[in-house]
Amino acid sequence: MADSSTGGAQPGVFRVATLNLLSPDHADWDRRREVLRSGLQNLRPGVIALQETVWGNKYDQAADLLGADYQVVRHSARSADGVGAALASRWPFGAVREIDLHVTDRVDLPSALPWAAAVVAEVQLPSPFGLTLFVHHKPTFQVGYARERELQAVACARFVEDQLAGRDLHVVLMGDFDDTPDSSSVRFWTGRQSLEGLSVAYRDAWEAAHPADLGHTFTPLNPLVRAGEMSLELGRRIDYLMVRCGVHGPTLDVLDCRRIFDQDVNGVWASDHFGVVADLTVPAHPPGAWID
Repeated sequence: MADSSTGGAQPGVFRVATLNLLSPDHADWDRRREVLRSGLQNLRPGVIALQETVWGNKYDQAADLLGADYQVVRHSARSADGVGAALASRWPFGAVREIDLHVTDRVDLPSALPWAAAVVAEVQLPSPFGLTLFVHHKPTFQVGYARERELQAVACARFVEDQLAGRDLHVVLMGDFDDTPDSSSVRFWTGRQSLEGLSVAYRDAWEAAHPADLGHTFTPLNPLVRAGEMSLELGRRIDYLMVRCGVHGPTLDVLDCRRIFDQDVNGVWASDHFGVVADLTVPAHPPGAWID
């Protein structure tokens, strides 16, 4: 049962996070598990998006790492080995809807990501936030699939607008986007270009807090990246937390944003991705209003 605080942050501040866990089939899961459990339970985000998480065969990785205080909704599809994506909240979920993101024949190939999809979930947060939409967006990962990620971003953005149906709600977009800030799909999300006749704008929490910092979340500085399938990786920021903007700017202010699990603990790296956590607040001066 959630208490009246807003995650691991101070009153009036809501904490969100995203983290690709790296499937437990890789890199000494037993040792990584202890690092992740301890770190996540110290952070206590109000809502967290998890990728490469497993469930089935009497094991629920999200519940194991987060504890009993969270409710979990999942992308409906997963890989044959049980790997998929999940959204966890310390407050009960309301309406939960999903859009499939298998937008071209290439995304349907056996080598593609079965759980390419976006989940949009309503959560009734404590005051002053109120009813908020959380969007867990997971596009395809393959190098050279920029067109697919463009179409997936557009499909997800349209789906979010349909779910809003004109309601004035906060929207938090989160996940492993597998694209860099200068890519067409992320430029679309951040309002820097239109795609397919549509434009939207979301405030990138990392960029808001660290405008001059590359903030790579998938980097060869992490030995698990060098050991993995993308052994020649040069370093990219591909994991995001964003806040939807109205015509005058974002509805929530980013007080802080930082990487998590970006250092080893006694030689143990938690994942091949660094996660991202952000503290959000309702601004005293909301965009769109003059103060006399």
